[in-house]
Parts: sequence; structure tokens; C-alpha cells
Amino acid sequence: MSWAQLDRLITEAIIRFDPERAEAERQKAQEHRFCDVSEVDEHGNAVITAVVDIADGHDFNTAIAREAEVRGRLGDDSSLDARRAQAVGAIARRDLALDLLTTDETTGEITVRSAGRKVLMDLHITDTTLRGENPVGRWGDKPVTTAQIKQWLRSRETTSIIIRPVINLADCIPVDSYEIPDRHKHRVRSRRHTCSFPNCTTPAVKCDIDHEIPHRKGGPTCPCNLHPLCRRHHRAKTFSEWRYLSLTPGHFLWTSPHGRLFLVGPGGTRALDPPRAIEP
Repeated sequence: MSWAQLDRLITEAIIRFDPERAEAERQKAQEHRFCDVSEVDEHGNAVITAVVDIADGHDFNTAIAREAEVRGRLGDDSSLDARRAQAVGAIARRDLALDLLTTDETTGEITVRSAGRKVLMDLHITDTTLRGENPVGRWGDKPVTTAQIKQWLRSRETTSIIIRPVINLADCIPVDSYEIPDRHKHRVRSRRHTCSFPNCTTPAVKCDIDHEIPHRKGGPTCPCNLHPLCRRHHRAKTFSEWRYLSLTPGHFLWTSPHGRLFLVGPGGTRALDPPRAIEP
């Protein structure tokens, strides 16, 4: 008997003879479901990783397979895998095009919203790029070709394009409230592309925005006092003895609960002191 067969027998026995435990484990497993989209690579690709309910997974796979088949019949000569990948975006954009009804519980007012497709790009270009001599743009801090950007913007589905002026990351414009306005979040995440904690590579777009000096202690809600921290490390800084000091924009000196020092910067993390020997 293989280990897999033995595992299935044990699972069946638990379900049969200890249904309460089986149900508790099922409920616990639901909390571990997720769906995540990775950062974009230099070719404009991202990796989607998910753990979902089997019925949802089956329906999603069926929808992708059907979309890929239709594309093939309509003359798309891409490989089946490529058509399945394209199908994911097509299915998502059809959902975004739906009118979404939202009701204000206070007034009873019903609002119709059409989300459409929203792509936020921070593009860095020069005159050589405009002349076609240097066809490189960036998505965040990732270089992508201008040909890829044109493909995104030429989507057959409705695409809205918003052009914002260049952001001066050195600007220091505080607001009075604790709540962080979107313009400050965008500025902070443009300045630092990952979590500010030592050795953490969580993208800044998935991070909380932390007040280096807590707001309750007089810390301003200002880009100079705001830095990206993923939820785990935000809690570590808030509820444990991890502390950091912003030295210059994008450079942080962290102190661990045991007194170790770490310098975090655009080039990564460097320990400033050797680990202490643990006495037996």
C-alpha cells in the first residue's frame, strides 16, 4: 500500500468515525484558500497561484477551456496553453464590464457602477523612447517593452487611460488626518517598491503604509514619515520590539528585539553586526 493510499484511508476513517473533527478540519482548510497574482516580469507576464473550492476550480477550468476552444475556431493559431492564458484575461474583462449595483443602506440609493479595465502604469521615458530608439518602459520598477505597453492599451475591450503628471518623490506635503490619502500611498509605493522590513520582498502594492513615528505620538501623515510594510511585518513593528529609523529615502536601519542591526536599502539587506553566540 502506498503512502497516498494510506492517507486516503485515514481521511475516510476520520470522516466516517469522527465527523466533527472532519468538519472542523474542512472549515479550517477554507481559511487557507487564496488567489494571488505575482509581479510582472520583463515580458509582461505574471504567475497566478490559487487554492480554491474544487467546484469553483472546475467551473473556472471549464470556462477557460471553452474560451480557448472558441479562440481556436475563430482563427487564433496560438498554442492551446497560450489561448488558455489569454482566456483568463478575456473572462476577467467580461466580468469587469458588467454593471454592478450597489445600494446605500442609509439612503436606499442604488448606484450603477461599471468598473471597466483599470491599469496603472508608472512610465519612465526619454526623448529617445519617443523617437523609437529606446523602446523601454516600466511597470513599477520592472522594465517592459513599449510594444507590450501598446498591446495593453490597444485592448479590444473598453480601456480608460488616465495621464498623471510626474510625481516629485521628494515632496513633503502632510495632511492633518491619520487616514492616508491615495496620492500619498502612490508616492510612497513609487519610492519604495517592496516591504521595508529586512529581507522581505513583498511588493509595496500589497503592503500596508506604516507611520514610522506613530500618529498618536505626533508623527505626521506625510510621505517622509510613511513607508510600506507588509501586514506581517507591520504587526511585528506595532506589537513587538522591532523598530526602524529612516536614514535617507529608501534606506532604513532596523533593530531587532534582540538588539541586532540591519541596514535595508534598494540593494537589499545587510546585517551590521555578527549574530551573537548562544551560550549553552
